[in-house]
Amino acid sequence: MTDVTAAPARAEERAGAGGDRGAVAYRVWAPDGLPEVAAGDDLAALIALAVPDLADGDVLLVTSKIVSKAEGRVLAAADREDAIDAETVRVVARRGTLRIVENRQGLVMAAAGVDASNTPAGTVLLLPEDPDASARRIRAGLREALGVDVGVVVTDTSGRPWRSGLTDVAIGAAGVRVLDDLRGGTDAYGNPLSATVVATADELAAAGDLVKGKAAGRPVAVVRGLPHVVAGDGEPGARALVRGAADDMFRLGTSEAVREAVTLRRTVREFTDAPVDPGAVRRAVAAAVTAPAPHHTTPWRFVLLESAGARLRLLDAMREAWIADLRRDGKSEESVARRVRRGDVLRNAPYLAVPCLVMDGAHHYGDPRRDAAEREMFVVAAGAGVQNFLVALAGERLGSAWVSSTMFCRDVVREVLGLPGDWDPMGAVAIGHPASAPKERPARAAETFIAVR
Repeated sequence: MTDVTAAPARAEERAGAGGDRGAVAYRVWAPDGLPEVAAGDDLAALIALAVPDLADGDVLLVTSKIVSKAEGRVLAAADREDAIDAETVRVVARRGTLRIVENRQGLVMAAAGVDASNTPAGTVLLLPEDPDASARRIRAGLREALGVDVGVVVTDTSGRPWRSGLTDVAIGAAGVRVLDDLRGGTDAYGNPLSATVVATADELAAAGDLVKGKAAGRPVAVVRGLPHVVAGDGEPGARALVRGAADDMFRLGTSEAVREAVTLRRTVREFTDAPVDPGAVRRAVAAAVTAPAPHHTTPWRFVLLESAGARLRLLDAMREAWIADLRRDGKSEESVARRVRRGDVLRNAPYLAVPCLVMDGAHHYGDPRRDAAEREMFVVAAGAGVQNFLVALAGERLGSAWVSSTMFCRDVVREVLGLPGDWDPMGAVAIGHPASAPKERPARAAETFIAVR
């Protein structure tokens, strides 16, 4: 059993309100003796056997893993990512394979809370379907088994957006004041407290984590000495700790974040050998096709060259076509070789994409001026799609370089890749993990590019 005693400042302040300024302390310990939990187990009964001396006013901190096991939330899953997909409501942020998402319980956390640790190989643990309801059942069961009135907090490990490291937080609660609203009071200097709302349930969860540990086989902790945090059955659960969409300043990002995302796109010409995640490229395509287009058309097509053979066949054919053009221009063999080497950025990239323009839905006027303007509209839309694509790749931490070469040998590209005759290649995009950080680029003053009338 692991045991910690501490002196909480706010508890001392509460005691002081009654006139008693003596020392105030609480004790937190993690008992041994809880067996391996399986589906269908009566968790309250098991806890009552392990901690028979629970007393009124204690707070029980229960790791969500054993709640999930008791509730049968163990899922056979060959691929954890599929389980994460199923539990995800909204993707908040993505860095490579790491996903921060909002899950079905409304919690924002890594991997939707799907856990592959402390569970048999080939299975994953999902969070309890309703952690507050789970806490209420445990609280009621302990009242029936031991005749005690205790608070219950269901905990899970989570990161914090502005802090390094993990800590336990409350994802379910019953009979606990999960928030301590100090607004309207004053501090020790008489200054009004106008914004202080303390996440008491999270503090309790973190205290329990100090004694439970991550792999010590002690999934339950008890806090004694803080009876003021234990309340009746009418208290809101841990769901009250989840910030609502209206108050979440970072839910959709800010204009600064959007600008940062755009300026993050830089031309990268040297890549590592690390493979490119095809899913990341497909997500970038999904962003690309949100670009504006004329007449409600969809003029973009993206050919993804994911095999080394396809890339080599295309690049070899393009090189031959380019050499032929340069020789017709009368360039020397040295000049030809030097210019052709510029195409090495495509040859050295681990992944290529060829964006294409299709003119489906274009209007035909029979007037050269208007028909030329019509095509220009579609070309602008294609460019907008390519820019979206490059920015989205940068958001996936992938480097890219847009190279125009396929536009100069469209027939060759169509033949090698087996593309329809009305697909116009609009360059090629080299994609990969940057070999080094791009050099700093001086900011361009917007006024240089603006004319006001």
